[in-house]
Amino acid sequence: MNASLQSNPRLRLGLTGGIGSGKSTLARLLQGMGADLIDADAISRACTESGGSAIHAIAETFGDAFITTDGALDRQRMREHVFAQPEARKVLERIVHPLVGGEIRRKTSLATASVVVFDIPLLVESPHWRPQLDRVLVVDCLPATQVRRVTLRSGWDLLTIEAVMRSQAARETRLAAADFVVFNDSDSIDNLQHLAQALANRFGL
Repeated sequence: MNASLQSNPRLRLGLTGGIGSGKSTLARLLQGMGADLIDADAISRACTESGGSAIHAIAETFGDAFITTDGALDRQRMREHVFAQPEARKVLERIVHPLVGGEIRRKTSLATASVVVFDIPLLVESPHWRPQLDRVLVVDCLPATQVRRVTLRSGWDLLTIEAVMRSQAARETRLAAADFVVFNDSDSIDNLQHLAQALANRFGL
């Protein structure tokens, strides 16, 4: 996803973390405190919803079996497919990532806040992002906490959750890439709110 961030906000903050870490919740809290938020996951979902810009190419490449009756990507079927065939993930990314990158560039050009938060699940995995960001913030928690949260949130079985976790950067790799780390092992939203406020104060929001 090689999206060049053409505008120059005062602080371009990359935000990442493993599944179930709470990074998206933290991103929304920072947005509520005045940051502009660019959510790569939300943009990707929009591209693969019914009528989304990636649907035609996905159907052409993978077949109509991967498209639901209402014209959206069948996420569960695709998730199972890319875990079984890792090369399929690369094919899917070649379709979706340029579309996501274009929308990120558009949103970046419209950003006006002093801090722009880029919520990017695969920030550490992609070599393109770090040079375009001023700082990287990693939301961290224990792996057991990730499993518990995703089970409660999504109802996935343990094998699926572990497969997703293996497909992401290792915890140690994410932490090594961080300029700032938020340890979010508590399920208290008040605790995360407190951490978000401390970050907002530090970044001048």
